[in-house]
Amino acid sequence: MSATVINGKELAKKLRADIRERVNQFIEETKVVPHLVVILVGDNPASVSYVTGKQKACEETNMKSTLIKLPVETTEEELIKIINDLNADKSVHGILVQLPLPKHIDEQKIINTICVEKDVDGFSPINVGKMILNEECFLPCTPAGIIKMIKETGIEIAGKHAVVIGRSNIVGKPVSQLLLQENATVTICHSRTKDLKYHTLQADILVVAIGKPKFVTKDMIKPGAVVIDVGVNRVDNKLCGDVDYEGVLEVASYVTPVPGGVGPMTITMLMENTLEAAKRLTR
Repeated sequence: MSATVINGKELAKKLRADIRERVNQFIEETKVVPHLVVILVGDNPASVSYVTGKQKACEETNMKSTLIKLPVETTEEELIKIINDLNADKSVHGILVQLPLPKHIDEQKIINTICVEKDVDGFSPINVGKMILNEECFLPCTPAGIIKMIKETGIEIAGKHAVVIGRSNIVGKPVSQLLLQENATVTICHSRTKDLKYHTLQADILVVAIGKPKFVTKDMIKPGAVVIDVGVNRVDNKLCGDVDYEGVLEVASYVTPVPGGVGPMTITMLMENTLEAAKRLTR
């Protein structure tokens, strides 16, 4: 068998066209243009690339985007002051601080400074708490995009055994929670998990987010599983995921590519959150 590729780029294009329509309708009704501000501290090449993708997505969806570029030596206090000014600015609907930050800045402290109404990344403790309680909130963009991609296959998540490799606050923990809310039975694996292959072979849905290139091989995949590869690694100057893509294609029913899989969907969910933030702040 050969797996069907879940084309995140094509799905994102379709969803962004729909978001653009809703943005245009919102602007027509309110005369307010949804406005996302992205703060970039330093010049990490990967971060610069992500930020460029976010700016392009704003253009595609007819939203306003502002990039605040700060030198790597920016202090924590200076960054907090900028965020507080943006919190108070009624023309700004979404604030995103591109991670990772330089080591002298406390990332969680910065995330906590962004007011919850403008936390379009969905990382604030309040949004995380509301997600766990299944209340209305801004969902973290990568996990929300993953759920959209799985649903796009037409496969019912309820009742399936989902295995997540990775327990980060950005992907592993929140995607596990969202899968649980879709009524999957969820197993979370990590660096201390014994006999990882035993767990992955039971997965109807496997989400891999560990940052190790081509770590998951075809002998670790249950035949017919849906495999979502969140990893982005550079090997020999080429991008690859945490999954051995070519091998896994032979065993899985659906698989996401890298690049062109989860990445475009993450940015698309950010656009969805920014539009929603503008709606809530304009009520």
